[in-house]
Amino acid sequence: MGEILLVIDAGTTSTRAMLFARDGRCLGSQAADLTQSYPAPGRVEHDAAEIWTKTRDCTAAMVEQAGGADRIAAIGITNQRETVVFWDRTNGEPLAPAIVWQDRRTADTCRRLKDAGEEPGVQARTGLLLDPYFSATKIAWALRDWPQVRAAGDRLAVGTVESWLVWKLTGGAHVTDATNASRTLLMGLGSGQWDDGLLALFNVPRGVLPEIVDSAGEVGRTSAFGGSIPICGLSGDQQAATVGQACLEPGATKATFGTGAFVLTQYGDRVPASRNRLLATVAWQIAGKRAYALEGSVFVAGSLMQWLRDSVGLLDAAGDSEALARSVPDNGGVYLVPALAGLGAPWWQPEARANLTGLSFGATRAHIVRAALEAMAHQAHDLKRAFAADGADWSLLRIDGGMVANDWMAQDLADVLAIPVERRGFIETTALGAAMLAGVGCGMFASLAEAAGMRGAVECFDPAMDEMTRGKRLTGWAEAVRRTLMN
Repeated sequence: MGEILLVIDAGTTSTRAMLFARDGRCLGSQAADLTQSYPAPGRVEHDAAEIWTKTRDCTAAMVEQAGGADRIAAIGITNQRETVVFWDRTNGEPLAPAIVWQDRRTADTCRRLKDAGEEPGVQARTGLLLDPYFSATKIAWALRDWPQVRAAGDRLAVGTVESWLVWKLTGGAHVTDATNASRTLLMGLGSGQWDDGLLALFNVPRGVLPEIVDSAGEVGRTSAFGGSIPICGLSGDQQAATVGQACLEPGATKATFGTGAFVLTQYGDRVPASRNRLLATVAWQIAGKRAYALEGSVFVAGSLMQWLRDSVGLLDAAGDSEALARSVPDNGGVYLVPALAGLGAPWWQPEARANLTGLSFGATRAHIVRAALEAMAHQAHDLKRAFAADGADWSLLRIDGGMVANDWMAQDLADVLAIPVERRGFIETTALGAAMLAGVGCGMFASLAEAAGMRGAVECFDPAMDEMTRGKRLTGWAEAVRRTLMN
C-alpha cells in the first residue's frame, strides 16, 4: 500500500486535488476555478463536465507529483453539498447543468409544501427544513421542467457531486455517502436509508438515486491515473471540516467560512431535534454507525467578498479587506446584512435580499468593507443563540476556510461571540478531514481519534471587546436584520 493520501476537494468556486502525509503535512496542491452560471435571477448552475475534467486534470497532476499511483494509499473526496448532477448512465455524460446549492428556483415549491403543512413531518424525518437549499426540490424541478432529464427514463442517474465524481472515476459505481444523503431531504435521518414517504412527497423515483454507503471504507477503485487506487473516503465539505477540526466529542464545534459559513456542533450517536430552526445532519457514518451534528447554515460569507470585488468594485483583491477594516476605528454605524442568496439559519427566508443600512456622508469604502466582515461575526452570534437555545451552546469555536486567514476577522469573531476562537495553521481542514476519513477507510488509521493526530498546531484568539461595545454592535445588527426581514 502507498503512504500518501490524495484528496479531491470539489468546491463551489474551484476544484482541487491535494496530497497529505500520514502526519497531516500537505505535500502538494493543484486547483482550478469552476465557472458558475446565473441563467436567471435566483438560478445558479455548474457544468458537470467541467467539474469532472478539471478535477481529473488536477488529480492527475498530483498523482504524478506523488511519484505514481502506487504511492497513493487511498483517495478521499469531499464536495459542495446539495448541488445536484443529472447524467446518462449508459454513456456517463451530463444531461443538464448541475443545479448548485445556492440556487433558489424552487422557492415557490417549498412555500406551497409549507402552506400544506408538510414541514413538521419533513423535519421530523430528515432533520432539515423545507428550503430550496436542499436537493430534493431541485431534482423534482429537473424531472418536471427539463425535457431531456424527464425523457431519460431508466438511463437517468442523479447524485450530488461526490457521487458524480465516483461514477466517473470508477466507470459506473453509483454511490453517495450518508453525510451527503442526509442533505437531500430524501433520507431518513434515523434509518440512514432513502425514505419511501419522502420520495413520494417530492416525486423522485428511487431508481435514479445512488446507494448510500459509509463515509470511510472502500467504495470503488480508479484506474484513471495508471495503476489501481482505492477510493476510501467520502464526505460533504462541512462534515469533512468537522472531522478535520477533530470535533469528535459531543459539544465540539467548528465554523467554516468559505463561499458560505457553516457551523456544526458534534452531537454523538443521538439524533438531534432542533426547536430553533437549526438542522440535524449526519456528521459521519463508519461501519454502519452514524454520528450526528446540529448545523447552522449561512448562505453568504466569502462570496460576499467576491461580490464586493467583482461586482461592486470596492475591493481590488479579497485580501485587501483586512487592511481596510483596520483603517477605521469602527463601522461608523454601517451594517450590511448579506442576504444575496436569501437568509439561512436561523431565519430561513429564501426571498430576503441584502440590506446596507446606516450610510451617511461620513461613510467610506472602508466602513462598508468593515461592515461586510463584521457580518460574519454577527451571523455567527445569531447562530450561537440558536444553538444555546437547543442546549448546545459553544464554549470554544474552531474555525477554518479561506476567509479565516484574515486575523482581524478571527479576532472579531472571538470578540463578538465572547469565547476563544481556535485556528489551525493549515486552514484547509475540509481537505484534511477527507484525508482522515480515507486514512481510516484504507486501514492507515484504526479510528478517527487516531487520525486526529493529523490536525497539528493551532492558534488561539481570546475575546478582548468590552460589553458596551459588543452590545452596541449587536443592537445595530438586530435592527438591520429586522429591516431586512420587513422588506
